[in-house]
Amino acid sequence: MSTLNEYLQDKKSALDARKLSLAKTDEVVPNKLKAGIRVAGRSGVREIRIRDFQVISDSGPELAGYSLGPSSPELQLGVLGSCLSHITLIQAAERGVPLESVEVEVTGEMHPLAGKPGYEDVPVYLHNIAYTLRIESSATAKELEELHEAVELACPILNLLQQPQQVIGTLVRSKRKRA
Repeated sequence: MSTLNEYLQDKKSALDARKLSLAKTDEVVPNKLKAGIRVAGRSGVREIRIRDFQVISDSGPELAGYSLGPSSPELQLGVLGSCLSHITLIQAAERGVPLESVEVEVTGEMHPLAGKPGYEDVPVYLHNIAYTLRIESSATAKELEELHEAVELACPILNLLQQPQQVIGTLVRSKRKRA
């Protein structure tokens, strides 16, 4: 496979096979996704484990970190960009829209004094999030506009960020392991 369009043919075949498989199933159950995070003792580095993968998250020196990996807000921007890219590929494959290249740039703001006295109105969370989707394609402007609309409707991370979402948190006190 040497081009993105050849990959899109494989993607279309995989999507068709998945649809066929799901159509044969009487009951479709949601996928339960899970990530586990452990904080490393001496560094405070966050070790994120997802399936058989590990991602390191860290802060810069201004927050006593070592810059060994992206911060959580930076990872969030990357996750959004990754999801937008993937959904673009899926939607292009389903619609037969040719793509020579896809790039996404995602930006956001975090104010270092957010929530502190005098800055109570500044959000303590990532905000002013924006993305630019750059596509090289021989498709018409109308096809690309329809592709973009479909991407925004189908992208789970974009929709998660745009729609109010309840997150339920639980605190469990762990017992210290004795040596």
